[in-house]
Amino acid sequence: MTEAPTRAQRFARIVAPAAQRAGYTGHGSNARLAADTGMSESSTSRMLKGQAVPDLRFFPTIAERLDVSLVDLLAEMGIPPETLRALSETEPSQVRSRSISSSQAADRLGIKDPIGREMLAATIERLQRLEKQQHNADRPGDDHGGTAARM
Repeated sequence: MTEAPTRAQRFARIVAPAAQRAGYTGHGSNARLAADTGMSESSTSRMLKGQAVPDLRFFPTIAERLDVSLVDLLAEMGIPPETLRALSETEPSQVRSRSISSSQAADRLGIKDPIGREMLAATIERLQRLEKQQHNADRPGDDHGGTAARM
């Protein structure tokens, strides 16, 4: 009777072929993948051999670098995809989170000084304005002058 594959082995069945497809082959491939994901080279090697599952914090980067679904990676950890979708739609701390106010950002960052809070709010407003201007400038047919003309 054969033993069922471990979680690490199932995980490796997804990431090892994906790593090859993504060009992580040959001499130094583990070092390159480690550098690109922020993992240690030994952790990367153990992951690809099916000996260990990396820390969850590396999953988004692994998924991105190897062009695999983050949902598939997390499913190998026993987290059902339905749960992930439900969390991302309802929990502000999850991916696709709702916007927060500058006051909420200051609270989360521990900024208590009123002047510091005002500076943060002003900086956020300015960056949002610049982002909107850049977005409008990138649209075809928008020929209203340069950044200085739009300010």
